[in-house]
Amino acid sequence: MGSSFHNERTGKRRVVVTGIGAVSPLGLNARETWSHALEGRSGISRTTVFDLTDCPVTISGEVKGFDVTRAVGPFHPKPGLTVTQASSAKDARRVGRFAHLGFAAALEAYGDSGLDAYRSQISPDRLGCNIGAGMGGLPEIEAVHDDFLAKGYRRVTPFFIPQAIPNMTSGQVSILLDLQGPNLCNVTACASSAHSLGESFRQIQRGDVDVMVAGGSEAVICKLGIAGFAAMRALSTRNDAPEKASRPFDVGRDGFVMGEGAAVFILEELEFARKRGARIYGEILGYGLSGDAYHMTAPSGEGGYKAMSMALKDSGLNAEQIGYVNAHGTSTPVGDVEEAKSIARLFPDAKNHLKVSSTKSMTGHLLGAAGALEAMFCLLAIQNGKIPPTINLENLDPACAALGLDFTANHAQDKKFDFAMTNSFGFGGTNATLVVGRV
Repeated sequence: MGSSFHNERTGKRRVVVTGIGAVSPLGLNARETWSHALEGRSGISRTTVFDLTDCPVTISGEVKGFDVTRAVGPFHPKPGLTVTQASSAKDARRVGRFAHLGFAAALEAYGDSGLDAYRSQISPDRLGCNIGAGMGGLPEIEAVHDDFLAKGYRRVTPFFIPQAIPNMTSGQVSILLDLQGPNLCNVTACASSAHSLGESFRQIQRGDVDVMVAGGSEAVICKLGIAGFAAMRALSTRNDAPEKASRPFDVGRDGFVMGEGAAVFILEELEFARKRGARIYGEILGYGLSGDAYHMTAPSGEGGYKAMSMALKDSGLNAEQIGYVNAHGTSTPVGDVEEAKSIARLFPDAKNHLKVSSTKSMTGHLLGAAGALEAMFCLLAIQNGKIPPTINLENLDPACAALGLDFTANHAQDKKFDFAMTNSFGFGGTNATLVVGRV
């Protein structure tokens, strides 16, 4: 069915990953993040970025030691343009921290892809960008509002709007890398970056573009962000044991832990990637999305199942071919069980072929950036033959245990497999699932 550059199962243009970048509570780049995940290391600790007085939740997954002005490249996206850092110290104040993290991940992915040396062979309008965010510049909104109340209109920074709006990461990355194709930002709560990857995958499949810089970034660890989620009773209050607080599928779980970070991919049409001799991490094979039409914040389970089913069908694979599911698995009492039931329903023979884990046990919940980071874990798990663990899984919830799934408790496991699935579900009942595989 078609050439080797079309998926034999679907007949569509094939989309591969040629570069990855990440900044997370586990590391300042993709390699560190992956290595520490395999070690089962926790990135959760006592929050340091604001005064914790009267705060009901004092733990989070911060990105520590990050410097947006660090040297990169140099990259030469077009004649006369040289990029040696994501941002100068002066320009950094024009946008929010979530954008800083996204810039760093995007430039790491771009450098990793080797695409810079081939820019003369591709028109800039065939390259696009879609870096999602769930909430955008919430800490900056909080800070500017404090200034406004204390000092009035004249003390509101003219950079307030660029600091706050979620699409500024995509906007600035497009400027840095001369990406003149689609310039988008999916904002769908905790499914944002999974949707950004999925929609970018679709655009390349359709032939709209040949390359997309796609993923997500998020940084909302601030008083207002913590207070809002804490008021919903969505966060863990295990303040005395930060490393143990995120415990998906464990009977003692009591909510998620706020994290921050970014993960970005370079997605390319397969033929172009092969012609330039690119290293290929894997392929995006399927994408599913759905709405629960059920509740603002509580999952129905049915919507997640539909997204998973759609992604599997879109990939042209059989259920038995999936070797690993990186679960949304946030460590909330209701959500984990509903997702586990959906996985068991889609994979009735799971005990014979499937491992499941939630890497949020280590990173916390990166909200709008979670889906892209977890898709990265899937690709690297396939490439390395290793499943990252669900740490802190000491007593499996009986409702999950009854399903017979292997949740990869506490230690990474060796497993050779070719295809993986990752789930991202968000408030508002929005769901996204991606299937990735070996080329």
